[in-house]
Order: sequence, then C-alpha cells, then structure tokens
Amino acid sequence: MAGGVSVVETVRLVDLERDGDALLHLLDHYASDPMGGGKPLSPEVKQQLIPQLQSRSDYLGIIALHGEQAIGLINAFEGFSTFAAKPLMNIHDVIVASEYRGNGLAQRMMAKVEEIARERGCCKLTLEVLSNNHVAQAAYRKFGFGVYELDPEVGGAVFWEKALS
Repeated sequence: MAGGVSVVETVRLVDLERDGDALLHLLDHYASDPMGGGKPLSPEVKQQLIPQLQSRSDYLGIIALHGEQAIGLINAFEGFSTFAAKPLMNIHDVIVASEYRGNGLAQRMMAKVEEIARERGCCKLTLEVLSNNHVAQAAYRKFGFGVYELDPEVGGAVFWEKALS
C-alpha cells in the first residue's frame, strides 16, 4: 500500500478508442507537474493527440488500471538502431498517478513494454529522464537502465533538442 491505497491493477495495451480520455487525463496530469514541464496540455493537443496516435504504426501504449480507474501510462514509439540494424523501443512517457506511486507499477508497465519489444525483435529500450528527477532515475536503474555510452572514455550520451515551433 502506498498513501493508504491498495493496488490491485491490470496492466495492458492501450486501446485508443476506449482509453483515449484516460490517456489524455493522465498525460495532462503529468504535463502539469514540474517534471513534465509544469503546463497542462493545450486544447489543440487534447483535440489532436488521439487521432495522431491512431495514425501512427510505431505507437505502443501501456495503461495500468485500478478497477476501471486509469492510474498509470507509458507511451512508447518504435525507432531503429543503425548500429544494430534492428528496431528499438523508446519509452517516451512514464506516468503513475501520485497516490499509486511506490507500488512497483512503473516496473510492471516497463516489463510489459519490454515483453512487446522483445516480441517485435527490438535490440534495446531507450528513454530520456531529467537530470534532477532522481526518483525516476532510481526506478529506471532498478529496471536495468543506465546512461548510454559506447565507450566510457568518450562519455555518456546527452539528450538535446531543437524546437521547431
């Protein structure tokens, strides 16, 4: 039990038709948190996200439910490793509702992503995490993630971005 909440959940693939509202709710909650940028999703994003995800063959969503209530979500996208000549799976969002944290739910959802990635022949899982999000980093390390490096002498990879809008 975390925060007095007993967790008996289901972890399964997202069904965008059935789970769209729950996905938007969890993602909006995450986006509003300082670790998610501190701003809720815009009305345009809320309107466009589900149809856009439905149009993508590379999308993988995992949802965790407590009864009928959505309490966790992973959004992931298949990419490609040129060094391995195989697909890879990038975990883009990991969300666990605050009152359900500390129950290993993120671990269970990531295990489902890994299971599917292995079935698809992916060579690795990747993700990005903020440098000061130590709680998430600990969860990811516990699951087996580490800083990406080809050679310790040249250092670890750093995630960069250039906004186009």
